[in-house]
Amino acid sequence: MKDKIQELVRRHSADFISIRHHLHANPELSYKEFETSRYVQSKLKEAGIPFQVMAETGVVGLIEGKNPDKRIIALRADMDALPIREENDIPYKSRNEGVMHACGHDVHTTILLGASRILQALKDEWEGTIKLIFQPGEEKNPGGASLMIKEGVLEGPAPQAIFGLHVHPGLETGKLSFRGGMVMASADEIYITIKGKGGHAAAPHLTVDTILVASHLVVALQQVISRNRNPLSPSVLSITSVQGGHTTNVIPSEVKLMGTFRAMDEEWRFRAHELIRRQATELVHSMGAEIDLHIDVGYPMVYNNEALDKVARATAGQFIGKENVLETEVRLGAEDFGYYTRKIPGCFYRLGVMNAEKGITSGVHTPTFNIDESAIGIGVGMMAWLGSQVEFKS
Repeated sequence: MKDKIQELVRRHSADFISIRHHLHANPELSYKEFETSRYVQSKLKEAGIPFQVMAETGVVGLIEGKNPDKRIIALRADMDALPIREENDIPYKSRNEGVMHACGHDVHTTILLGASRILQALKDEWEGTIKLIFQPGEEKNPGGASLMIKEGVLEGPAPQAIFGLHVHPGLETGKLSFRGGMVMASADEIYITIKGKGGHAAAPHLTVDTILVASHLVVALQQVISRNRNPLSPSVLSITSVQGGHTTNVIPSEVKLMGTFRAMDEEWRFRAHELIRRQATELVHSMGAEIDLHIDVGYPMVYNNEALDKVARATAGQFIGKENVLETEVRLGAEDFGYYTRKIPGCFYRLGVMNAEKGITSGVHTPTFNIDESAIGIGVGMMAWLGSQVEFKS
């Protein structure tokens, strides 16, 4: 089976790269992946794979092998791009000004399309059913995964496990990395408006200085992490935007703050929300100002099932060699794949796409992000291999 997968990858590698170029050149923002969705549907039709549309732009395909009820495995890819202006000088550069596949979702979608083509071609060689999940909106709340789950993507048939991958620009091409347990953090957005009495900067005693209040609050909020969190539990609170005032001699009546809160522990996560609300409200009121505070609850943490991770690592080692299967570092970035791992056992792994000799080293979410395209074949083969081989019962 492994030899057949690898041969099909070699045979169709140019097609897979062509798919990636088309997707990269035609990026669409979260929940607006209409053309991308139609393109995915057309490729599934070409392969003879039945599918349905969910969450407006999501696509769910189904491939039945021998004994389709024996095992049901889900494979997932995300399809949305980011509001970034691409700076790469490449033939397949984004044609949509200000929109770019800067996080590799074009690669993820290509890999799942490629794996689906191989699994369909070899469906008489493996047992079970593969559910293909092409989801919208990974980059933006509430997360396409949550919408797909609400519409029943994990039902009829219900997968026993789910796999997803992400490109890793810090990992060399030819390598994969896995991790059991905590992998990525929850992510919540913080929005604060501080309201006071504006006035002349030369008469601060006649105002309630919102700039000063905001300055104290930015510093004080760090105590939520440093003095309340278990130091063994990773967590971050970052205020990333301060907006207020427009000239040198006026104290503004309003200052807006925005930020993010990340955690790897769900109990601490929601306790921290209460601490943030209480500390911010009491401090602002003590300085004579008013406050509006909203915490937009985002994605849960990604938790890889330890037993599934162990099986996946062993299976990956069989395909690309144990020496090429590494340990993924804990990251405080977020992924809506966490919604799936709350429902069923999941394994979210990393695909190396870096090639320093070719100058391909830019990180995700940057205008110069790109990949070593030889990684696409590795990703396609690995996902097809996992889908066809892994047997797991929680």
